[in-house]
Amino acid sequence: MGDGGQENYYGKHGEPRKFDPKFKGPVGKRRCTDVLCCIIFALVVLGYIALGIVAWIHGDPRKIIYPTDSYGQFCGQKGTPNENKTFLMYFNILRCASPAVLINLICPTTQLCVSKCPDRFASYLDAQSNRYNGSYWNYYREFCKPGFNSPRKSIAEVLRDEDCPSVIIPSRPFLQRCFPDFSTRNGILTVANRTVFKDGVGQMRNVTDLREAANHVTAIQHGAKSGINSVMDARSVGMRIFEDYASSWPWILIALFIAMLVSLLFLVLLRFTAGVFFWIFIVGVIGVVGYGIWHCFWEYDSLRGVPGADLTIYDIGLQTDFRVYLQLRQTWLAFMIILCIVEVVIVLMLIFLRNRIRIAIALLEEGSRAIGFVMSSLFYPIITFLLIAVCISYWAVTAVFMATSGEAVYKVMSNRTLCKYAGDTCIPETFNATNVTRLCPGSQCTFAFYGGESFYHRYILIFQLCNVFVFLWLVNFSIALGQVTLAGAFASYYWAFRKPADIPACPVFASFGRAIRFHTGSLALGSLILAIVQFIRIILEYLDHKLKAAQNAFARFLLCCLKCCFWCLEKFIKFMNRNAYIMIAIYGKNFCTSARDAFFLLMRNVIRVAVLDKVTDFLLFLGKVMVAGSVGVLAFFFFTRKIPGLREETPNLNYYWVPLLTVIIGSYLIAHGFFSVYAMCVDTLFLCFCEDLERNNGSTSKPYYMSPNLHRILGKKEQKKKKAKR
Repeated sequence: MGDGGQENYYGKHGEPRKFDPKFKGPVGKRRCTDVLCCIIFALVVLGYIALGIVAWIHGDPRKIIYPTDSYGQFCGQKGTPNENKTFLMYFNILRCASPAVLINLICPTTQLCVSKCPDRFASYLDAQSNRYNGSYWNYYREFCKPGFNSPRKSIAEVLRDEDCPSVIIPSRPFLQRCFPDFSTRNGILTVANRTVFKDGVGQMRNVTDLREAANHVTAIQHGAKSGINSVMDARSVGMRIFEDYASSWPWILIALFIAMLVSLLFLVLLRFTAGVFFWIFIVGVIGVVGYGIWHCFWEYDSLRGVPGADLTIYDIGLQTDFRVYLQLRQTWLAFMIILCIVEVVIVLMLIFLRNRIRIAIALLEEGSRAIGFVMSSLFYPIITFLLIAVCISYWAVTAVFMATSGEAVYKVMSNRTLCKYAGDTCIPETFNATNVTRLCPGSQCTFAFYGGESFYHRYILIFQLCNVFVFLWLVNFSIALGQVTLAGAFASYYWAFRKPADIPACPVFASFGRAIRFHTGSLALGSLILAIVQFIRIILEYLDHKLKAAQNAFARFLLCCLKCCFWCLEKFIKFMNRNAYIMIAIYGKNFCTSARDAFFLLMRNVIRVAVLDKVTDFLLFLGKVMVAGSVGVLAFFFFTRKIPGLREETPNLNYYWVPLLTVIIGSYLIAHGFFSVYAMCVDTLFLCFCEDLERNNGSTSKPYYMSPNLHRILGKKEQKKKKAKR
């Protein structure tokens, strides 16, 4: 490119930096930036705290922990008459199949706290006919309303007023509620080995009616039309997973601690042998994936001729015991194909990007030296983790308290289909004095749900959305604060002409102080823009979930396009914010100016950006995979009892993949935390390198701040010293 073309190129993307003999790194003399956004951010945080206080005042998590009976009382709560009655029983669960369930979201039958769920079939008619059988009647009376003993009512009046359940059904507790004890025998649905039973009026009913009613109840409890059998199966799997965690958590923590030590050891060793170690990463990842291919082939070949191993996943259907799938050859064949594709992709990328990888490794070597001089930067992710943990905890607690806010709302429940007051709001204390009991005999004022008509409860959905949005804002702010802090520390390293003599003391702490004191508003503005895009993406995902069953192809296509566009927009904003924060850390300007300067600087070096950005990310990704994969292989051998000296120490597990996946995912996240410091270091050094090339020319009066090795590998030769005199 000639001088004219270069001048036009620079004019199009801003003017290059001029030589400034006074510039020695991050500017010390600063002023507050984006003050208005800082004030708005502070007000939002105060409002968020106020919202949490209001939710804490109105909310009651007991509404989630304990079920509520028809009288609005919690089951199993200490210090109440129901302290020993921990389960909720439906007097006539068959009524829960009524369409009124889907309309009013309440089951039109009395719900009572009981100490245990019934374990046999019985009806009130049978109880009355066996009244002289003391044991039979005493057992049945346990499930009647408190105080019911020898009423002077007829059987019809007792059933009308639901003083006792019309029929009791063998049940088992689930989420502290008594549901029919379903089981399948020879493909036939049964309850206590019976397929039919007598209901409260003596008619024969099929157990499939019970399943329909139970499905409606679970739909109310879970907000989805999920069958009781699938919910029970999910609960069974969940209990097994919980048991696996309970027996293996010490070994999981040991594995995660090993992952932390391995990640830290790698970063320390990179200080001295960065180039060698990254090639070790590359070879190691290829080796780990290669071992996975060999192991899948070995499992595939060892199942040859085993009865049932040639069945397909389609043949066996959905199984709750995942070990069943590991007995199929098709499963291991699929794993082997996937790993082969991954291996081929990695090898091809290494072949075609080998020259760019050498350049990226040179920059990573410089980053390793920077981290070696600023070792405290490795521990800063702990601060970011704690800030994000506080944000997540506050958001979750606030969401729970808001979801459980509201007073008990009571509705009129009547067994008569012609009662015009059914479903109306009522007050239990004054209900018997109204005309409802006279016009609709047997009607009751029972608990329906928690809610209210106050301003807070009418706009509870809006408050929940605000809770999510501010949560996203605070999380992005915490990440931005970490990026600015690390960028300022590494920029102090780069612009120190004599390293380490000219590196300021405590660069991480000094950079953190500058970010909090001067640039809170700029960080809030950048994180706000990103939070808005993420919030829109969440709404689009929600709409996509709701419209999955829609038949409108155009609407689904439009929604898919919007999701894709906002995904790309989020990635671009994250990239620009990251570079804008680096410029803020160096020059202390506001967010918009810093973002513009970073964008123009990157555009003036667009070739180098294309060469280094994704290649360095790829190498760091291989490092994370190497850590997670090596620890994961060690955990696999341990949990499958293949380490001779530790077989007796291995816990007995239902699913060995539960702790194994936890270790792999946890190890990757730990490695990501350490390597994110490395990535931020490389990005900062790259922008500083680009500015170094514009500010200086390598002469005695304008020397480069970069290392000679980095300058040589990146293709820039230092200018020869010019003679002062001819």
